Amino acid sequence: MSNITTSAANGVLTVSLDRPEKMNALTRDMYADLARTLIEAAGDFSVRAVILTSAGDHFTAGNDIKDFMDHPPTSADSTVAAFLGAILEFPKPLLAAVKGNAIGVGTTMLLHCDVVVADPKANFSMPFVSLGLVPEAGSSLLFPALVGYQRAAKIFMTGESFSSEAAQEMGLVAEISGDCYASALKIAQQIAAQPPTAIINTKALIKASKHDAVAAVMKAEFELFAMALTSDEAMEAFMNFMAKKAAEKEKGGK
Repeated sequence: MSNITTSAANGVLTVSLDRPEKMNALTRDMYADLARTLIEAAGDFSVRAVILTSAGDHFTAGNDIKDFMDHPPTSADSTVAAFLGAILEFPKPLLAAVKGNAIGVGTTMLLHCDVVVADPKANFSMPFVSLGLVPEAGSSLLFPALVGYQRAAKIFMTGESFSSEAAQEMGLVAEISGDCYASALKIAQQIAAQPPTAIINTKALIKASKHDAVAAVMKAEFELFAMALTSDEAMEAFMNFMAKKAAEKEKGGK
């Protein structure tokens, strides 16, 4: 697989974003591998829980901007859509161990996780409007439901980042740990030891009240996101972003 690694033990499948040299920025191939991995895990009786984690110092920088510019995922059969569908429909416990930056989809995917453990220095942000885009992954419904309308609006509309402590206070993060993966693994192992059908049914019941609404919102978000990706506004924002990154890299090299 491309920049996605997996390991399994005692009923727990660990799925790691493994592109640390690019802060685990997600490409089309990585989305495809994530979607396939989740779909296979859903049908594998030996897998009782899944942990999403990462190599290197960061969870993910979000979407790979160059990849998005070269191949905008504007169709319903794109790998991005496949991943979003897979994470929405994943029937088993899904945990995340988050360190460093969790940008864009790196934060919105956490809204679909059942338990999130974060490093004390983890940093979360959803700067979609800063790139001329709109929220995705059902976040325009799930995030306001979690934190309240005004707080969500402020974070979405300013693109501001927030800390692990703020994320825990909001309810986005269940636990903060200096070894977030070890803590997430301990929780996953406790879950994996429980009767599996009872666990699956419990997750289904917890998610039931919002599932259809989230699916509908995700569809609307994706259509607006796809339109925004090809807009002049987004293209200008992307170019500005790339120019800023290039300038930072040049400055750092001197």
